[in-house]
This record gives sequence, C-alpha cells and structure tokens, in this order.
Amino acid sequence: MLCPAGQEASNPHCISFFNSMPSPTIDIIVTVWNHPFETRACLSSVLTHSPGARLIVVDNASSRETELMLEEFSEPLGERALFITSQRNLGLVPAINLGLSRSDSDYAVILRPQVRVHAGWLTGLLEAAQGGIASPRFRGTGAPQSPPVRRGSSVIETFGISFSALVLKGDMHRLLGGFDEQLDGGEWCLRDYVRRAWSKGYRTSLYSGTTLDYAVETVYGSRERLLERTRSSSDCYRQRWGTACHYAIYFGQAPGADSLAGMIETILEGARQGHRFTLFLHRRQYAEFRRKGWSHLHTAVELQPLPLFSPQRALHKRMAELLDLDQGIIAVRAMDRDSFPDSAPAITFDEMAAAVAGMARCGGEISDQADAGDGRNGF
Repeated sequence: MLCPAGQEASNPHCISFFNSMPSPTIDIIVTVWNHPFETRACLSSVLTHSPGARLIVVDNASSRETELMLEEFSEPLGERALFITSQRNLGLVPAINLGLSRSDSDYAVILRPQVRVHAGWLTGLLEAAQGGIASPRFRGTGAPQSPPVRRGSSVIETFGISFSALVLKGDMHRLLGGFDEQLDGGEWCLRDYVRRAWSKGYRTSLYSGTTLDYAVETVYGSRERLLERTRSSSDCYRQRWGTACHYAIYFGQAPGADSLAGMIETILEGARQGHRFTLFLHRRQYAEFRRKGWSHLHTAVELQPLPLFSPQRALHKRMAELLDLDQGIIAVRAMDRDSFPDSAPAITFDEMAAAVAGMARCGGEISDQADAGDGRNGF
C-alpha cells in the first residue's frame, strides 16, 4: 500500500510493509564538546537501546578529560562506532555536517549529548521518517516544545524541529547536502532545511510515540551576539523563502467537507511552507473534518469549532482574541458571499492561495540554486 507522507507509523498496512523489508541501516551522529559525564550517559543509552546502529561521534576539540572518556568508551566498539576528532571547535552545524558526510546508511539520526534514549525509541521514528524527516517529543526542564498531541494519529506533519534529536532519510540528506552553516544553529537553520526538503518532495513529521529525556543544555556566547546571529539568520531566511503568515479562514455555513477538499490541499501545502492556519468551522463542518482525518493534517493547521447558537458572535469574539495575540493575522473568507466580522477586513481564498503559490515558486528557485552549488552547505 502506498501511504501519504508522514502517515506510515499510524497506518497498520504501512507498518506491515515496512517491517517486511530487511532491517534498515542506521547511523547515529552525536557531536561532542566537553561535558564528559552527560556525554557518556548519552552514548551509553544509545548503545544499550539502539541494536544494530552505528555510532558516529564528532569530537569538537573537547578538553583532555572528555578525550580520555571517548577513548575509553570507543576501545571495545570496533566497527560499531566511528570517532572523528577535530583540532578546533567547528561549531554545532559544521560538526553535524561532518558527521552526515560520513553517513552512508538508510537513515541518519542526529542526537545531542543532553538527550537520553530508551528501549524502542527508534522503531516508530524510522517509520515516520520514511517521508523524509522525523522528530520525537521531549520532556525535561528546558526541553524543546512540541505541539499538543492530537487524537487519531501518532504521526502528524510539522514545521518545527530541533537538533536535539532528528531522523533524516539517507537518500534525502545526501541529495540536499548539509545544513546551512551560515545560519544560526537552531530555528532558522532548521526551517531552511525543512523548506529545502519540501522543495524536493520530502515531508517533515512529528512522532508522538517517542518521548526522549532532555537535560538542560548550556548556551555559550554573549546574549547580544546570539540575538544578532538570530536576527541576521531570520533576515536571510526571509530573503530566500519569503515571509510566513498566519491565516484565519472562515468557510461560511453552507459548504460541506467534500466540496472543500481542494482548499484543504492548498492549506496543507501552505503549512508545509511554514504558514499557520486557523480554520473556523460550524459544528457540522467540524464533525466532517474530523471524520476525514483533517484534524491532524499538520501541527500548523488548527480547527476552531463554532457553537451551534450565535456562531457569528463567537466568530467575532475569537477573531478579536486572535488579533490581540497577533496583529499580523490575515482574515480569509473562503466563500465570496460569506464575510468576517467588520473588525477583520478579509481577503479572498484565491488571494491567499496566490500568495502561498508565489512563496512556493520563490522557494523552488532557491532550491535549484542550492543544487547548482552556492557554498552554503557543508558538503
């Protein structure tokens, strides 16, 4: 059975197909800079709970204490591990790219030393990563935040991921090359990678069946310098890919879900490009959307049911609340005959779709330039 991207782990037919294939080869990449006790705990958990995987450790010019720990740890591993030592601190993203450049397996897993894994952690993640990229959930103080789990599926497409733990399909990362080393080592670098993956037909998913333990990571560098790096990375990302928007869409009362399928596909493609969508639905529409599985299309698509009585008053109130939180939110009327409250001047769905398509065309041009080789990536 051919499955939609990102739904393999929640579809029993897909799981059966996945499990009937030979066991995939896996490389687990851990970049290290000091913190020997935390690093040893991470590596020990990986070896204990990742049978058959190869460990690739990139030592980013750590202290002698950490070097000795890695030497002791690596001695009995043989071919099960590859240790790469840099004579200088390359930085997080270049170190990750160095590890990826040595990975020739079916899947590459990026793991940070402050993360602990447990039994069975990889199975569902690998299934979710058949679409391209998969992320688990995290728990612990300072852990990367994930959207709330929604009923009906353990896999949902997403746009927000973290270097703390990430699974990449092998043929995808070899096609795309490394992460952009000119961007920050966080949000904007990852957003850029997700967009590049999307432009080649790959999908990014959150798998809620795996939750990893996360310890607080020490952040180095001055706050001012980090803020400046984030700002310049944000500007660079927007120049490449355009500005993501938050759209609030009202479909009116009449249309049923079947007649809205084309619009939903446009919305999903927009979410894959980083846009957010809040969909205001009347009760019948909301029930139909849930039956079709549209309540867990993407973490950036939220369904807002309107009450049976006084739905227009509720729409007015909820739109005002959204505007208080985000002055840049854009109201969209899906049907010309239906309007938003007066407090929210609305564009048409066709206008929104044209903006989303324009952003996609821009992204395609950027991706083609990257394929030609512009020096942004590590390999």
